[in-house]
Amino acid sequence: MNGISLAILILIAFLICYAVFRSVRRLKNGNTCCGERPEDIKRINVKDKNKAHYPFFAKASITGMTCNNCAIKVENALNGLDGVWATVRVDTQMAVVRAKQPIKESLVRDAIHRAGYGVCCIKYSLSRPQPKQKVNQEPSCKNEYPNQ
Repeated sequence: MNGISLAILILIAFLICYAVFRSVRRLKNGNTCCGERPEDIKRINVKDKNKAHYPFFAKASITGMTCNNCAIKVENALNGLDGVWATVRVDTQMAVVRAKQPIKESLVRDAIHRAGYGVCCIKYSLSRPQPKQKVNQEPSCKNEYPNQ
């Protein structure tokens, strides 16, 4: 058996072990990408949801989210910041961050990274968006992953 055949066999064995591990994890913990049941993740509820109280606004493009549990984790990380009300949508990979005071970009990025996700870009505004304004993913964002 030559070196290439051995390498292919090792790769196949690794892929089989990984598939078995993921299957057992999903059966044990629920059928989500995060391996967590939706009832296991509790949302941090923001008490003040009056948009007029949040004059500072940002949109963050997030990488790595694949399910609603991912979005809840990011939302909780952002809503844990003082004076912040965030909503996150997994389908657009975007977070809308409202703040009562100016908030540093590094705080937003760090909160998202601590939740285990990456940030492509953050766009700031001094006022909230118009009611009919759409939040679209920014195609020009450079991918950035945590811990790099």
